[in-house]
Amino acid sequence: MKDKERRPKGKAAPATSSRGVQGRAVQAPVSRPPQSKPQQSKPQAVRRADARPVGKAFVEKPSPKPAASDAAPRAEVRIRAGDKPDERIPIILETKGARDYHLIDSGDGLKLEQYGPYRIVRPEAQALWPKTLPSHVWDNADSIFTGDTDEDGMGRWRFPRQALGETWPMQILDAEFYGRFTAFRHVGVFPEQLAHWSWMKEQIETAGRPLKVLNLFGYTGVASLIAAKAGAEVTHVDASKKAIGWARENQALGRADHLPIRWICEDAMKFIQREERRGSRYDIILTDPPKFGRGPNGEVWQLFDHLALMLDICREILSPDARGLVLTAYSIRASFYSIHELMRETMRGRGGAVESGELILREGGLDGNQPGRALSTSLFSRWVPK
Repeated sequence: MKDKERRPKGKAAPATSSRGVQGRAVQAPVSRPPQSKPQQSKPQAVRRADARPVGKAFVEKPSPKPAASDAAPRAEVRIRAGDKPDERIPIILETKGARDYHLIDSGDGLKLEQYGPYRIVRPEAQALWPKTLPSHVWDNADSIFTGDTDEDGMGRWRFPRQALGETWPMQILDAEFYGRFTAFRHVGVFPEQLAHWSWMKEQIETAGRPLKVLNLFGYTGVASLIAAKAGAEVTHVDASKKAIGWARENQALGRADHLPIRWICEDAMKFIQREERRGSRYDIILTDPPKFGRGPNGEVWQLFDHLALMLDICREILSPDARGLVLTAYSIRASFYSIHELMRETMRGRGGAVESGELILREGGLDGNQPGRALSTSLFSRWVPK
């Protein structure tokens, strides 16, 4: 889905989905005008009639007729009291490569990457400098994406050497998954997120107890699989049926059907609003919202309009002993300071610290062991308890 720079007329209801999956289904929460003095009542846990053991993976879909308690999600951002968390800025989280991935070279608005057995060329607007490697290396790539250079712009793949299949197996950390040549230039994984995934994996493995992880806008489920294999109970939410299907394929590829993952195909905003009313709690929340999304009925998600409320609700569903709340933002015209200050206001009175900066990929040359230039990919902000 192509990002739109202009905002729609009128006040649109938010609709949320992962990026880069064609035909995504997006639903918008129904909201009512906020009361002037919202009441601070302690949420009560509700046992779901369709609850299943966490040890058995399944896809959960929203009920076609929600209960009356689900009809009026809150629409206001709470005004928080107390001190803001400490700050650690700027922080640059670097990914040099992984088992089946590394950035080979970049320049002239392009990047050359190794994804498993394939060398792939894709557009990269951040690569303002000239290429380092000679042209014959680039020309010898297995696949080249041509078309719209927008982050979610559509195009097509060209295979200079030989025709390739649509998918191929890969592995990052402990997760096996399928790479796929999509019409949106993405291939099913955002390797710069490896910095967040490694942090999350360490938190889970050293917690001394099972952690509950919520992966919002979870896309193809790589982070969810890493978390579950590390020992967490995972709830994976994405509004795209295709993304959920791809995630389930990844789970089957790694023979990981026994892992405690709930696959939920639903609008992320609507899901967390319901979780807040139910009193659900999570120890780690990963959230990677798109800049713009549009649903089948014209519902609209605008990151700048709806991000504050989304983070505010995420704070409410963090457990008392939570390990972190992670936000990543792609393709937005803003400094990391924007989301950094928003995160500090959101977590005011909760203590801890907010770490913010950029995620980067480090060039590694043909063999992945020749450190080169740093390629900025996205902004992030992360609250941690200490």
